[in-house]
Amino acid sequence: MLIPYVLVFLAFVLYPVLYGFWLARHPSSYVALFGDPIFRRSVVNTLIFLVVAINVKMLLALLLSGFFLHERWWVRWLSVIFILPWAVPAIPTILSVRFMLNPEWGLINQLWFRWTFEDGPNWLNEPWLALTMAMAVHIWKSLPFWTLMMLTGRLAISADLYEAASVDGATKWHKFRYVTWPSLQTMYFTCTILSMIWTLGDFNSVYLLTGGGPADLTHVLATLGVRYLRLDQIDLSLATVVCAMPLVLPLVYIMMKRFSK
Repeated sequence: MLIPYVLVFLAFVLYPVLYGFWLARHPSSYVALFGDPIFRRSVVNTLIFLVVAINVKMLLALLLSGFFLHERWWVRWLSVIFILPWAVPAIPTILSVRFMLNPEWGLINQLWFRWTFEDGPNWLNEPWLALTMAMAVHIWKSLPFWTLMMLTGRLAISADLYEAASVDGATKWHKFRYVTWPSLQTMYFTCTILSMIWTLGDFNSVYLLTGGGPADLTHVLATLGVRYLRLDQIDLSLATVVCAMPLVLPLVYIMMKRFSK
């Protein structure tokens, strides 16, 4: 009964991975890769993306989960609107943001000029500003999912704990500090690790918004491989994937250890 699953694993997982390692086996590929300033900039961008986007995203998810816990009717309608960016496919949503950020005829700069009578920034033509916009799009797209995860964790906390805390005169801050956070701490850490794995592989937020530009200065490791493929440098493309594995494998190991408990 296990033979079909083993064959699928060998054909679609093990063979592509081993073949990729085979194509990226030459040391000269890594010498050329490490000598490319675009690669070094992509590593820095990736680390910034991970540190900033993940922490902002998870903190916002933790806070918003408390807001959407309320049972008011207008909060429920807001939750439906809030979840739309995550539910809608990435291509139309991110491209719509790209059109709005156009410096000449984009909606945002038109409103900027109408309110300030000055030209708006070139959102996607300044490297650090473009990377910031890519991180903002990533947070906007994935925040609803992690908010739902945190909301699920909050709903699993027994109401008796909050009632006992109220009897003892606990404020909202005390309830969060001594009831909510200890109950969500393990889930928060697990979601953060899983978010890091998915963020390392987030291709859409950068490639659809900036295309790696301007001048290939907003590439991350997930998009740099495509740049090398377009330049017909397959060995450098796969070497980029191999160089990203030291970041991914420890996170996968931690997740497997946590799920196995």
